[in-house]
Amino acid sequence: MIETVIRKRIEILADKVMIRTVTDAIDAVGITGWTITPVDSGKGREGRWREERVMGTDKVLILTIASQENADALAEKIAPILTSHGFLLTMWDVEVIRGERF
Repeated sequence: MIETVIRKRIEILADKVMIRTVTDAIDAVGITGWTITPVDSGKGREGRWREERVMGTDKVLILTIASQENADALAEKIAPILTSHGFLLTMWDVEVIRGERF
């Protein structure tokens, strides 16, 4: 049987213009990789929203997997801008193969 280890999967929903801020924070805490996917629409406490290319408020989902230590460091680093920029950060345990890569 293949051995797995527990790591944290982190997803950050942010405005596209904030990609560099978030990925710089990911890099700064020692997380080695991330993936970005576009988000077309959604609904939150403020109601429904859709991508808005004219206003520059396109949303993206930034995904990364990290050790508990690095995940905590990222959450601490991102926390001050979560509210001011309307980010959503979620994290949960996942099992991965080749845990040393994360």
